Amino acid sequence: MLGGNAGSVLSGNQHSSPDKAEGVVMEITQSGGKAVALKLDVGDIGAFPAFRDEVASKLRSVFDREDFDYLVNNAGYGLFNPIATVTEEQFDGLFNVHLKGPFFLTQILLPLMADGGQIVNITSATSRVATAGVAPYASFKGGLEVLTRYMAKEFGERGIRANSIAPGAIRTELGGGLNDEFEAMLAGQTALGRVGEPEEIGGVVASLLSTENRWINAQNIEVSGGYII
Repeated sequence: MLGGNAGSVLSGNQHSSPDKAEGVVMEITQSGGKAVALKLDVGDIGAFPAFRDEVASKLRSVFDREDFDYLVNNAGYGLFNPIATVTEEQFDGLFNVHLKGPFFLTQILLPLMADGGQIVNITSATSRVATAGVAPYASFKGGLEVLTRYMAKEFGERGIRANSIAPGAIRTELGGGLNDEFEAMLAGQTALGRVGEPEEIGGVVASLLSTENRWINAQNIEVSGGYII
């Protein structure tokens, strides 16, 4: 998603929910902003050069710019299998989307990012709390957390900040969504007694991207309502 008024934002893509992405574009444009939705499978590294070219084209034609300000690596999907049953194909699929994809997508888009820009990577509270059945997912999210610090270190000379956000249990469609029993279990493990809502993660992303938080860098911020503390 590319959007913004004074600046431009590259955040996620419309791979699995094109209708919702276009709905966001319409909402932004109706409020006087500019936005476009671009489709990308983050697990398909070979598609990145064409995607970069499409981003560059849209920056010029829609935003009258040569660069963008913010990159939010938010793509992901869930798989609940114990280690003993995970296949190599499942392992590779999770690795490509949650770690390899963000690594090389950031790399290929870096020349288009403005100096002083910001990167936010979405990790997971499962990298802190061992939850049976999500070992590959959690391992790669943990790797993304480490990668975030290296991004902050290496991109700092351009004034680019990099932080990560680790959501706890959130009411999304990840892994097939939450049924009543699963939600009740997760709520019982959370200090605030409920699961989180997507907008509660979005608000933290927006806060990190604001100028008021320009001195926060190389941090992983758990946003979980106090999950298993």
